[in-house]
Amino acid sequence: MAKSTPKSPANEPASYEDALLELERLVAGMEGGQLPLDQMIDSYRRGAELLAYCRSRLEAVETQVKVLEEGQLKPWIAG
Repeated sequence: MAKSTPKSPANEPASYEDALLELERLVAGMEGGQLPLDQMIDSYRRGAELLAYCRSRLEAVETQVKVLEEGQLKPWIAG
């Protein structure tokens, strides 16, 4: 039976909050110690993707806030 592994950007979260919730669920599952090894590896991979997504969103917001502090707001461009 073939297993599908989540890949970005096809499975990119709709928002930072969605990514954070999914990441929390993955961490709880891995900490529970009840996952088979293959599923644990898949969860770790997906968690790394979600973490990278969250970091990039936070960096974008931080940049926007820095611009705001200088008195002007530039549009955030996802990249």
